[in-house]
Amino acid sequence: MRLLSIGVLCISMVMLTLASAARPTNAELKKQVTEHERAFAATMKARDHAAFTGFLAEEAIFFSGPGNVLRGRDAVARAWRPYYEGPQAPFSWAPEEVEVVDSGTLAYSGGPVYDASGKKVGRFNSIWRLEAPGRWRIVFDRGEQP
Repeated sequence: MRLLSIGVLCISMVMLTLASAARPTNAELKKQVTEHERAFAATMKARDHAAFTGFLAEEAIFFSGPGNVLRGRDAVARAWRPYYEGPQAPFSWAPEEVEVVDSGTLAYSGGPVYDASGKKVGRFNSIWRLEAPGRWRIVFDRGEQP
């Protein structure tokens, strides 16, 4: 009986060690979110609306001006399609700040928005959710004037 208890204890300790080793650190999660935000922004420059849509959570909410809230991936994708038409991107953005909650499941990213000439015209604020290991999607987004 004592040998069985020691065996169970050892197996439990090994499993706990493996579980904690497999979880990314906060710094690694912040790097993931930063890379996702940069890739998301790159969809605008590349004029790739389908890739843009792939970064949206199914239940995404985008605040699109006073009293105008876009609810759901399809609504956001439809409303943003005109931004992806034409040869030149009408604006761009880049992350300056990224934070991830201790549970590692939600993250904030924010930074400047630039017009086509490179002039700073606003700021974006996004909330990302971890939907699968290493796969973040936007659940909330809001732009602001400078």
